[in-house]
Amino acid sequence: MGLFLSTARRALAITAIALLPAIACAAPTAGNSNEPINIEANRMVSQENDNSVVFIGNVEAKQGKLNIRSDEMTVFYTESKGGKDNKTTSQMDRLICKKNVKITQEDWLGTGDRMDYFAKERKVVLTGNAKAWQGPNMVSGKTIIYYLDEKRSVVEQDESTKGRVRAVIQPDAKK
Repeated sequence: MGLFLSTARRALAITAIALLPAIACAAPTAGNSNEPINIEANRMVSQENDNSVVFIGNVEAKQGKLNIRSDEMTVFYTESKGGKDNKTTSQMDRLICKKNVKITQEDWLGTGDRMDYFAKERKVVLTGNAKAWQGPNMVSGKTIIYYLDEKRSVVEQDESTKGRVRAVIQPDAKK
């Protein structure tokens, strides 16, 4: 039982570490990183040989006003020993959300078939009929890429279907 608890605690800690940067970049305004992260799913599998934790079935991760939903969420991490205590620490390497991905925060909404967060590159990629709304404004394409450090986004078309990037920008109603 003790091994299970330590594995479960490690899985939750790794997931919390993983979600903080992804949550911060998922929408234009970051959530409060001091708030707890609550994750619910039908099932959680910790795969230590793979350095991953998988949440399966109706996954919902919340921190403050930010909410990420998907059918599956996988957190990949790396472990290293160091520091004066030579303790093992875990650092998130990559986060993948698959199927029915929906990210919401206040008036911001992002949807797609998949979301990947790459920690080293500090990059979020929303793919598969990717759409993002800020209030009444919307952009869509096959892929939406957001570069955290540069605060820059790129929306790409689906070249195989000759689909086009689309943006709908509503005029400001306050004049």
